Amino acid sequence: MMRLALRLAQRGYGQVSPNPLVGAVLVKKGKVIGRGWHRGAGGPHGEIEALLDAEKKGNNVRGATLYVTLEPCCTHGRTPPCTDAILRAGIKRVVVAGTDPNPNHAGKGFEILKHAGVEVVHGIEEQKAEPLNEAFNHWIVHRTPFVTVKAAMTLDGKIATAAGESKWITGEESRAHAMTIRQGVDAILVGINTVLFDDPSLTVRGPKPNVGPQKLRLVLDPRGQTPLTAKLVSDDLKHLTTIVTTDRAPKSFVSRMSERVRVIVAPVKAGKIDLHWLLKKLGKENITSLLVEGGGETNALFLRQRFVHRVAFFYAPTILCGRDARKGVAGEALLKAADKTLLHDVEWKQLGADLFLTARITG
Repeated sequence: MMRLALRLAQRGYGQVSPNPLVGAVLVKKGKVIGRGWHRGAGGPHGEIEALLDAEKKGNNVRGATLYVTLEPCCTHGRTPPCTDAILRAGIKRVVVAGTDPNPNHAGKGFEILKHAGVEVVHGIEEQKAEPLNEAFNHWIVHRTPFVTVKAAMTLDGKIATAAGESKWITGEESRAHAMTIRQGVDAILVGINTVLFDDPSLTVRGPKPNVGPQKLRLVLDPRGQTPLTAKLVSDDLKHLTTIVTTDRAPKSFVSRMSERVRVIVAPVKAGKIDLHWLLKKLGKENITSLLVEGGGETNALFLRQRFVHRVAFFYAPTILCGRDARKGVAGEALLKAADKTLLHDVEWKQLGADLFLTARITG
C-alpha cells in the first residue's frame, strides 16, 4: 500500500513546488477505498484528496487505515491541517513513510494523532520516500535551493568543439531524460557564455502536450553582455527570465534589459557573482530546486564553491579531443588532489547508447 502511495505521489512531479510530493491511500477491510496525491500548491494535500476520492465513491472511511508518504501537516498554511481532517474522518490507523523535515513541525503531527487515540506507524519505505522530496527536504531546512549540475558530454568530458558546435552530443533517449529532469525543478540557470554560444530557450519540451509549467530561467551575466536578440529575453516566456548581473554592467544595459525581463544586481565576492547571496535570495522566493546547465566555467563555479548537491552527467560514446574544446567542468586547475569533489550514492543508467550518471556530492 505504501508503494502505491509513493507511485501516486510521483504524479505531482514538477507541479507542486514549493510543497512536497505526497501520495495517500485509504484501506478498509483489505480493500483500497480511496486514493489521492497532492496536485499543486494551494490545493488539497494528498490525504485530503484520498478522503475526497473515497467520499466520491460512496465509501465510509470511519475505521479505515491511511497510508501516506509524508507526516500529515498539523499547522495552518494555504490549507487547514490534515491532522484535523484525519480525526474528523474517524481514521483509526495512519501508516507513514517519512517524517516532516521541517524542524519546527517534525513529529508534531504524529503526536497530535496519537494523543487523539489514532495508531501511528512511521518509517515504512522511508528510504524510497526520501529521494522523492530531496529538494523540498533541503529547502525547508536551509532555505536555499537544492542545486543540481547537469551536463551532456563526450567520454573525454567535452560539451562542444572549440568553435562552440554541440548539437547533438547525446542521443534522443538522453535528451528526453534531460527534459524530465527540467520538468522537476523550479529554475534553470546558465552562464553568459552559454547564451552567447548556444542561444538556449531553456524550456520544458516533450512528446506529450502537458509537460507541466515552464520554469524560471536565470542567466549569470556579470558584465551585461546578453544581447537583446537572445531567446531568453525576447521570446514569449521572457517574463520567466532573470538576468543576474553586477555593478560592472553598464547602467544603460540594466535599464534596457529591465524593460523586458527581471534584472538583479548582485554583490561580487572574489571577483565573481556572490552565489551564496543569490541562493539565499532564491530560497526566500520559494525556489526549492535549481538546475545549473551552464558551460564549463559556470558548472565549475558552483562545484568549486561547494553549492552543488547532485550531479546529472550524460556521457555519449564519442571522443572529441582538442585542448581548446569546451569542457563540461572547467575553471581553475586544482593544486591538491585532496580538493577533488567526491560523489556518493552513485547510480549509472544506460540510455540508448549513452550512459547517465547521477550522484550526490559528498559533504
